[in-house]
Amino acid sequence: MPFLLFQGIGAPELLIIFAIIIVLFGASRLADIGGALGRAIREFRREVREGAKEEGPKLEGRVSPPAARHEPQEGQGPGPFQH
Repeated sequence: MPFLLFQGIGAPELLIIFAIIIVLFGASRLADIGGALGRAIREFRREVREGAKEEGPKLEGRVSPPAARHEPQEGQGPGPFQH
C-alpha cells in the first residue's frame, strides 16, 4: 500500500520538492546530510555483518525439536461435521 501514496507524484513534482529542499537547507548542508546518511548506512551494514558472524556459531549447534504431531484418537473423526 505505500505505493498508493506516491502515485500522483511525477518528475515535475519531484523537481519542485527537491528545489524547495535545496532552498530550505542549502546545497552545502544537503551534501553534509547525504554524507552523514551514507556513513550511517555503511556502519549499520557493518554491524549487521559482525552480528551475523558472532551469532553464526551459536546457531549452528542448535537443533530445532521435531514438530509435535496430533494424532486423532479412535472414534474421533476429521472434524466437527460427522454424519
